[in-house]
Formats: sequence, structure tokens, C-alpha cells
Amino acid sequence: MSDIPTIGIDFGGTSIKIAAARGADLISDIARIPTQDHDSPDTLLDAITDTVSTLREAHPDIGAIGIGVPGAIDFEKGVTYNLTNVRGWNDMPLRDIIRDKTGLPSVLENDANCMAYAEYRHGAGQGYPNVVCVTLGTGVGGGLILNGQLYRGSRYAAGEIGQMSVDLYGVDGPYGNRGALERYIGNRQIEEMAETKYYDAGGDVPADISPEGLCKLAEAGDPTAIAIWDTVATYLGNCLMSTIYLLNPDAIVIGGGVAHAGGVLFGPLRQKLQSSLTSECFDSLVITQAKFGNTAGIIGCSTMARELLD
Repeated sequence: MSDIPTIGIDFGGTSIKIAAARGADLISDIARIPTQDHDSPDTLLDAITDTVSTLREAHPDIGAIGIGVPGAIDFEKGVTYNLTNVRGWNDMPLRDIIRDKTGLPSVLENDANCMAYAEYRHGAGQGYPNVVCVTLGTGVGGGLILNGQLYRGSRYAAGEIGQMSVDLYGVDGPYGNRGALERYIGNRQIEEMAETKYYDAGGDVPADISPEGLCKLAEAGDPTAIAIWDTVATYLGNCLMSTIYLLNPDAIVIGGGVAHAGGVLFGPLRQKLQSSLTSECFDSLVITQAKFGNTAGIIGCSTMARELLD
């Protein structure tokens, strides 16, 4: 069964990425469907079905489909409760719709869980039975591998690290959860922090204060950019400290665009965790950048699809 290719469908607010994969290897180009070009779920589903048909013509032995979506789902029923940044997808039996339209076994999963599963099965978390995965981008997501299994929770909502509070009296979160992590270190929040810190430092605000731009500035020795990444590491480290004390994982795997900051983020993060954790929790802990980038969602959900066949 392990050689049977499968299809991964990675939903996003901007585009839907679709490709065929065999394990960690994509065996087709990634097809992209602009999400906002479709004003109804029906036309978007037709575009997805057409793309799947094209992939099956090139790879007739495709055996199953995995679907990764942002937002709340019911894993057992295969229903999306909502899709983040995509209108009109509430309470939709997406797994069964895709299965009926294509005739292939299908599985539906949260996109952060797909990333976590890709890293656990094929990437930076491979070989570790207990892994905490974090995605840092527009928002902050997470996924948990516990005792070698993806942990979903009683209502399939576990792993929402971005909603954990780093400040009891902080910024209001979307669900009444004050001080939610993603309200401090999402892409937009990092840029807002940069504007404030550069103004406070009395200098000009650089033209590029995206996380990528701030990374380059920090690597070049810019003290304000270095201070910004230190602050990001403080927020993230505080949240991970609590998570590590709760779960005592083998590895922390960090992905998403912000994770590309590399040493300017991981250096202070390791220092902060070492200074706040017991030796039992820290000494053997692996803290590493994710192996997969934009393909993590496709690899994760296509791997889950392949395991349906097993």
C-alpha cells in the first residue's frame, strides 16, 4: 500500500493547493485554485473536482484523497464547521462531497494537524513519539503528536496553541481569551510591533518590516530588529514553557513563515526555555525548524489518505 499515490488538497484563504504525492514526495506540480475567484462553494468544488480528474489522468493509480482545511471540523463526520477566511462553508460535509464527486476514499483534517502529521511521519519530528508542532504565520496554529498518535481532543479541537494566553490582562482574543498568543506574534502583529519599536528608538522605520525583512535586519546586526525577535521569542517561549510542562514532549517543531527567521528566533527561544524549564523537561528536548514549508499541508493530508488504504 505504501507505494500507492494519493492526492492532497490544502485549503487556504487565498488559494487551494492540490498535488499528488507518494509519501513525502510530490509526484505532480502543485495546482492552485484562487479561493476568492469563486463566489459559491459549488463552483469551487467543481474546480477542485476538475483538478483531481486531471491528476488522475496522469496518475491512474491514485488511491485516496486527503483534505486539509483551516478552521473547526468534525473529523469523524468529515464536516467543516467553518473555514477561516472562506465564506459559505459552514456545516458542510466536505469529506463526503469530495468522496462522492471523485469516487475515492477521502479524509478531512484541520490544516495545522496536517502540518504536524507531515513533520511527524516524514520531517523534523520523525522518530519522536511526542511532538508539539507550531505554525507561525498570519495566525499561530498547532498540532500534537502524543504517544505516536495525532491527538485531536474530544471534539477535534486540540492543539490550538495560538489561543493560549500569554497575558491574563492582555489584548482581547477572538473567543474572550485575553492575551491569546497569536494576537502578539502573527505576521501583522510583528509588523505593528516593529513600527512602534523603530519610532520609539527615534529612527526611521525600514521599508521592509515583514518578518523576512526583520530577519535580514537582525542578521545584519540591527539592534531594534534583534530586540523585536527577542520579544517574539519571549512570547512564544512563555507559551511553549507551559505546554512543555504539561506534555513533556520529545520535540518542538516550528514551521510557518516566521520560523524562517532561523537563528535570530531560535537562539533566544532556546535560551528562554532553558532558563525556565527543569532539566527533566529541557535537557533532551529537541527544538527545531520544520522540514516542510508550503507543501506541509499537502504532504500531511495525503499521508493520512494513504493510511486510509492501509
